[in-house]
Amino acid sequence: MTFNDIFKSSFLENVTAISLLDMAIALLLAFAIGVGIFLVYKKTYKGVMYSATFGVTLIALTMITTLVILAVTSNVVLSLGMVGALSIVRFRTAIKDPLDIAFLFWAIAAGIVLAAGLIPLAVIGSIFIGLILILFVNHRSNDQPYLAVIGLESQAEKAVMSALQQGAKKQVIKTKSLTAAGMELTVEVRLQQDGTEFINKIAALPGVNSAVLVSYNGDYMG
Repeated sequence: MTFNDIFKSSFLENVTAISLLDMAIALLLAFAIGVGIFLVYKKTYKGVMYSATFGVTLIALTMITTLVILAVTSNVVLSLGMVGALSIVRFRTAIKDPLDIAFLFWAIAAGIVLAAGLIPLAVIGSIFIGLILILFVNHRSNDQPYLAVIGLESQAEKAVMSALQQGAKKQVIKTKSLTAAGMELTVEVRLQQDGTEFINKIAALPGVNSAVLVSYNGDYMG
């Protein structure tokens, strides 16, 4: 054993496995793509309560994934250990909107592709995905469902359903609750050219105690 062998450290040898320039370029591009994903998420968000922390998480997730893949690609032994370490990670946060899953996978995929050195694929692919999401998510449909929640007395049911048929082009009864105080109807309706005047007429009918029209996007029920 020589004097150099005593101070030889495999840990310190890994310091030069990735150059500082490569790390800087990869992390800066990951940050830029993460910001782009965040802006697309903010532009296309249609939920009830916007979460700014989830948007920041998309930026961080892109950079963290890039960091991990850079380490994996620089050391084969480390890549095997990383697979075992990540296999025990469990996420308990509930994803309420299915579209949020697409953004999470987008951030992870962008980080992986970027760290692999496929920069054009990461940039062009992210631009294409962003444009597709903006185009389809922000597309306004004239057949958007609404929920009409009506509190009424039992004798007013026929008049209410007649008013719904005149004011909406489609009606589907979702729930019908009967109590000693009266009745509550929850009806899915499709509007006629965004006209909501029919709900005012229903509220003015004899025997109707309340009438609420709720825009339904799958996040909550009225």
